Amino acid sequence: MNRPQTDVRPEPARVGLPWHVSDDDHARQVDLTAMKRRATGLLAMSAGVFLVATLLDARYPWLLYVRATAEAAMVGGIADWFAVTALFRHPLGLPIPHTAIIPARKDRIGHSLGAFVQNNFLSRDVVSARLSALRPGERTARWLCRPENSALVARHLAAGLAGPLRVLRDEDVQQILERSLASWIGSVRVAPVLGKILWLFTAGDRHQDLLDVALRAAARFVTQNEELIRERIRNESPWWIPERIDARIHEKIVRGIATTLQQISEDPNHPLRVRYDGAFRELIDRLQASAELGERLEKLKAELVQQAAVRQFSASVWRDLKGRLLRFAEGKDEWAPGAIQRGMSAVAAAVLSDPALLAKIETWLQDAVLYAVEQYRGEVQQFISHTVSQWDAGATSQKIELQVGRDLQFLRINGTLVGGIVGLALQVLSSFL
Repeated sequence: MNRPQTDVRPEPARVGLPWHVSDDDHARQVDLTAMKRRATGLLAMSAGVFLVATLLDARYPWLLYVRATAEAAMVGGIADWFAVTALFRHPLGLPIPHTAIIPARKDRIGHSLGAFVQNNFLSRDVVSARLSALRPGERTARWLCRPENSALVARHLAAGLAGPLRVLRDEDVQQILERSLASWIGSVRVAPVLGKILWLFTAGDRHQDLLDVALRAAARFVTQNEELIRERIRNESPWWIPERIDARIHEKIVRGIATTLQQISEDPNHPLRVRYDGAFRELIDRLQASAELGERLEKLKAELVQQAAVRQFSASVWRDLKGRLLRFAEGKDEWAPGAIQRGMSAVAAAVLSDPALLAKIETWLQDAVLYAVEQYRGEVQQFISHTVSQWDAGATSQKIELQVGRDLQFLRINGTLVGGIVGLALQVLSSFL
């Protein structure tokens, strides 16, 4: 009966994929051949005993028990030989129904194997329990804490960077950066963003801290440039004003500026601070609400973007970044790869020392793995099923026989021995009835 089609597209031609023959396969083949010889030899011996006992049982009646034992042993041995052989091929090459089971049912076996893996190995409960027991976050952190391990990771990272960086053309990357930068700048409205940034500074009066920084900078400027101020006063004063008066003017100016700056710094309610606070908040409101100011800033932004220096910014960024990364990858940079190694070790140690952070990382890893498992467990089942369906039937049967055939030969040996015992028991029982 034909299976219903679920896709109008034609199925691609199936190609039998050969198995890779390894050294283990050769060893297993030797063991399998030896076990087959033992099982066949035992069956042949039973047949020989049966033949001799049949010829001589008239002269020696006690050979009747030997013949019954050998006959039953032959039956058991032949039956188990047929059963074992029927798993992998047609016995004696005859197309007997329900033989060569593995080659004939290969696709069904692959589907069942995929479903078994999906339901028993990739279920949420199994994976979650295993992850909880493994604690991958903690184990990874402890592994990275060891200098030799973090150094190994750093070396691999460094070696992996050099190749791709050399392959990339500078012109292509620069064009991508330039387009991305221009697109990002063009999509951002300057006024609202600037207003939000300034608003953040008002939290906790951090904008007053900025004023304090400016006041200290102004005080240092005045102190460091007293001679410049004195010279400027002397040059601007009329020639007839005595030098002592110029010195007094200089002293009063410098002292007045210093006193004013100190008063503003020490008095949180100074009028200049109040006016500064009002102007700061007014600017924030204008940035958020004033369409005129917003348009002016947008025009200024457009003019800046068109400047050659801004267009060359992306090129300089890429050149500097590429040079830095190449020096890091080649071990020529002063902080490579030792800094990366120390950084990883430090992060790992910090994670281990913070149980709350470690618990969050474990939870995150578990959620990420479980999400991937739930999303792709069906894909794994299909992958296994499809892969098995592409295997060559004969090679698949041979490979499975190499894996389990040696143990199956014990079935033949046991069948021959058990059959002989049962035959002897039946013959003894029939003699007393």
